[in-house]
Amino acid sequence: MKTFITPGKINLGTDIFNESKKDLAKLGHKALIVADPYLIKSGEVTKLQEVLASLNIESVIDGEIVGEPTDTMIMSGVNLYTIEHCDFLIGFGGGSPLDSMKAIGAVIVSGGDIDDYYGREFTKKLPPMVAIPTTAGTGSEATKFTIISNTKDNIKMLLKGDTLLPDLVLIDPTFSITTPKNVTSSTGIDAFCHAMESFTSRKRQPIASTLALSAVKRIYQNLLVAYKDGQNIAARNEMAIAALEAGMSFTNSSVTLIHGMSRPIGVLYHVPHGLSNAMLLPTCLDFLLDGDHPGFATLGKSIGVATNQEDDKSAAMAFKHAVTKLCIDLEIPTLKEYGVNETSFMANLDKMAQDALDSGSPANSMREVNKEDIIKIYKSLWK
Repeated sequence: MKTFITPGKINLGTDIFNESKKDLAKLGHKALIVADPYLIKSGEVTKLQEVLASLNIESVIDGEIVGEPTDTMIMSGVNLYTIEHCDFLIGFGGGSPLDSMKAIGAVIVSGGDIDDYYGREFTKKLPPMVAIPTTAGTGSEATKFTIISNTKDNIKMLLKGDTLLPDLVLIDPTFSITTPKNVTSSTGIDAFCHAMESFTSRKRQPIASTLALSAVKRIYQNLLVAYKDGQNIAARNEMAIAALEAGMSFTNSSVTLIHGMSRPIGVLYHVPHGLSNAMLLPTCLDFLLDGDHPGFATLGKSIGVATNQEDDKSAAMAFKHAVTKLCIDLEIPTLKEYGVNETSFMANLDKMAQDALDSGSPANSMREVNKEDIIKIYKSLWK
């Protein structure tokens, strides 16, 4: 049996807070708003609080999620939720606030410490959750996953459970207009990887693949436009839809090698998740193509870089070349350009490769992957 899961309800449009009052009014009496510090300073969170107040809903802000979320940040949020007697959660921002919201909610009902749940699955019903994404990339608003850094063991934990899906998703593409160029590119490539990996995963399934194919096409056509002209609302709207499609796709079929290898780079060298995916993308494609020429060929034909007359291998290679050029056009830096120390990186190869394998994601690739393969790919990033 194939099961397909989605968030409870998705509202897409401008003036999203006012348009969603009826839905917000049903969720509770006091919200913990887990928000990006930038949104607090810019006044966007205040606008949200004013709408909540008009519904007689109190709110308190957790603005402590700085960078990618850690276990200590999550436990701080759990404490704030408890002492403030909140009864529902709102995540407002990029992937970090949204992931943090889900992790906070999970610990509230499950107890203990967030680090206790690595390798386990959340099953208890969470408090009502509202996800308001402001970057078109992570897809956290539509997934059953949350990624939290374990500061004790120095690993990124991929935590999961169907109960992590938000009850309400509010998507307003105007929120992403002020997103910096480097964040636009890295989060956009993150969404691209979600869709591409979902489409070429061993766990792929028909509905997820349909969404993945649509997301790959939208991103290929619109990411560079949004990167060059952040005010292009049409491109921003298409990217917001694509990120949602990609999120729904991979939560039902899973990611593969790129995401598995990306997480160790992020936790050890503090490279943002989307950016580490982008750094890995062309090199990982070199490895992955031989495992699924038909899948990558379909992607190449769908974005218009290969014709239906080409054989699968040629069309797959055309896809790889097009994606590599996209990364160049988006000015994705190398590890060296980002400031990662090569000596330190090489010294950590064994740990990173093992952590990547232990995440389970590489095993979803159509081509068999072992530890030596991963080490070889990591090394090639410095050529």
